[in-house]
Amino acid sequence: MRLSPDKAAAGPSTTAGLSRRVVLAGLVTAYTASLIPWALAESAPDVDRGNFLILSALIAGREGLDNELAIRYYDALLENDEGFPAAVSAILTLVNQHRIDPLKLQAFLDESRPELAAVPRRIATAWFLGVVETANGARVLAYEEALNAQLVSDVLMPPSYCYGGYGSWAQEPGKGSVDG
Repeated sequence: MRLSPDKAAAGPSTTAGLSRRVVLAGLVTAYTASLIPWALAESAPDVDRGNFLILSALIAGREGLDNELAIRYYDALLENDEGFPAAVSAILTLVNQHRIDPLKLQAFLDESRPELAAVPRRIATAWFLGVVETANGARVLAYEEALNAQLVSDVLMPPSYCYGGYGSWAQEPGKGSVDG
């Protein structure tokens, strides 16, 4: 591709309409995704949401995350903190630069980047508890779809769900109860 003298004089900051920042963000995202190729299995409408999905997958240690929940969590986290997308991108950049093991990410941020340390905690709280803290208090976005319920769903149901007929909880085990 040849640039006209006018475009060449404008400098290398834009080539084919892409800024360096967009290209760099795309490269960082692609590189991080290469570390966990399943992270981009879910489609993301933009780079910021894609970065959120990638970081969420790293934090949750899950190959597949619910895309609809991801949208709800991202929107709620963004509503409470306009700098959230930049913080997520900064964390992914650190993971790439320092080759941080996901299990050691929180300790690394606590020690060397305390201004970013709350971000993985907020993401984990959203995914595992289905709750996002807002200026008006806690906002519940998921209950039985939250990862804490999903991880044990083969054995347990979320609290408050009835396991038997009316009053079955009042009978002692072995005394005619359903659990017998």
